[in-house]
Amino acid sequence: MKTLIWKGIYYQSLEYFNLFSNDKNYTVESKIIGCHENNIYALDYRILIDKDWIIQDFLIESEINKVKRIFSGKRNQNQWEINGVIHSEYNNFKFIDISLTPFTNTLPINNLKLSESSSQKIDVMYIDVLQHHIRSVQQQYTRTAVNKYLYENIETDFKAEISIDEAGFVTAYPKLFEKITEL
Repeated sequence: MKTLIWKGIYYQSLEYFNLFSNDKNYTVESKIIGCHENNIYALDYRILIDKDWIIQDFLIESEINKVKRIFSGKRNQNQWEINGVIHSEYNNFKFIDISLTPFTNTLPINNLKLSESSSQKIDVMYIDVLQHHIRSVQQQYTRTAVNKYLYENIETDFKAEISIDEAGFVTAYPKLFEKITEL
C-alpha cells in the first residue's frame, strides 16, 4: 500500500491518495477537496488498474458548489462504457487524465517505460471534473532524465517538466501540484 498527499497549487486543493496492490491489479482510492474560481469542490475517485498500468474501470464522484455528479467508466476489451453508454471514440484508449490530480500522469509513465531521451504520443480520455466533461486529447511524454518527463498536451501546446519518484509518482508538477508527504 502507498499513501501520499498532494497539494494542488493552481486548483487550491489537497489530495489524500491510497494505492493498494494484489497479484492481479492495483486499486486507487483518493479524496480531493479544494476551491478554484468560485467553485468549492470535493471529489472521491476509485480506479482499477491492471499490472501494466492500464485503466480497467473508474468511478469519479464529485460535489461542486453542492451539485453532485458521477462519472463511471468500464473497459470491455478495447471498448469503453461511460455512464452506461458505449463510446466508440475511446476505443483502444488505455489511460484517463483527471483534471484535479497528478496521479493519472503515473499511468502512461509506468506503462510506456520510456528510455531517456525517447518519447511517445498517446490518446487519453481527459476528464474535466469542474466542467463535468470528458473528451479525447493527444498527449506526448518525453523522458528527459531518470526522474523527469516533459509532458505535452498536443492540442493546447501546454508543456511542463514533471519530476517523479522511483515508483513513477509525481513529486513536482510546476505551478500545478507537489507531493507534500508519503507513507
